[in-house]
Amino acid sequence: KQWYQRRVAITAGGSTAESPATGEMADAVMAAHYCAEAALRLIKAGNTNEQITEVIQKITAAYNCSPLEGMLSYEIKRYQTEGATDKQIVLNPNEAQKKEIKSMEFAVHEVYAMDVFVTPGSGKMKESNVSTTVHKRSDETYLLKMKASRAFFSDVCQRFTLMPFTLRAFEDEKKAKMGLKECVTHELVHPYPVQQDTDGKPVAQFKYTVLVVPNGNIRINGGLFDSSLFKSEHKIEDKDVLALLAQSANRKAGGKKKKKKAKSAAEEAKVEAAAEN
Repeated sequence: KQWYQRRVAITAGGSTAESPATGEMADAVMAAHYCAEAALRLIKAGNTNEQITEVIQKITAAYNCSPLEGMLSYEIKRYQTEGATDKQIVLNPNEAQKKEIKSMEFAVHEVYAMDVFVTPGSGKMKESNVSTTVHKRSDETYLLKMKASRAFFSDVCQRFTLMPFTLRAFEDEKKAKMGLKECVTHELVHPYPVQQDTDGKPVAQFKYTVLVVPNGNIRINGGLFDSSLFKSEHKIEDKDVLALLAQSANRKAGGKKKKKKAKSAAEEAKVEAAAEN
C-alpha cells in the first residue's frame, strides 16, 4: 500500500448538501464510492477477482475517470497487513500484472483488505518528492550502532509489532527521526512512499476490510459516506452495474428491521440522476 498526495477525503472541505463539490473531484469521489460498493457486493464465496476488475472498469469509465494502475487489494491474515498471497484483486492491471495475476475465487472464512483509488487523470502514478512519515517494520535483522536507533526500534517493536506507524505517534518526533534513519538504511523499517497521479489530478480513496462468511460478507469498517456532498455531471447507465448496486450489502440472515433501514447504492444513483434531470 502507498499513500497518495492530494488524496480526496470523503468530507470534502467546504462542501455541503446545499453547495456540493463538483467537477473532477466529485467525479472521482462518486466513481470511487460506487466502485467500493460494487466490490463489496461481489466479494462473496464463488465469485472471482476478475468480476470485480470488470465492474470497476465500467463504473470509472461512466464517470470519465480511471482506477490507479497497478493498485492491489488482497487477502489478509492475522497480524498481516500486506498480502503474501496469490489471492489478489487488481483494479487497473499494468502489463506485468496482466501476466502474473491469476483468476481466483473467493472462499468462506477469508478476509480481504479492499482499497479503491480513482482519479480523473490518466491513472498512471509517480513517486512524489514529499517525504513520507509512514513506515512499517520488516523481518530483517541488524545490530544497530546508534543508541537513538536502538531505542527507536525497540519502541517500534513493542508498540506497533509488524503494523504500519506514523512518526506523529512518537512523543519526541525529532528524536524518532534520528533513530529512523539507520533503521531505514539497513532495511529494518520500510517507508511507504508518497505517490501522486502523473497528471497532478486529485485521487479519491475508499478503503475497508471485508469478511467472507457463509451467508454473504461483513464489512467491518469504512462504511460512512454522504453522497449529498458531491454532485457529478456523470452517472451510471449500465443496467448490469445498476442491478448489482441494487442488491443489499447486508447478510441474508439480517432481520426485517435491518433490511428496512438499508439503502442501496443504486437508490443513491437514481436520486443523483433525478436531481440532474
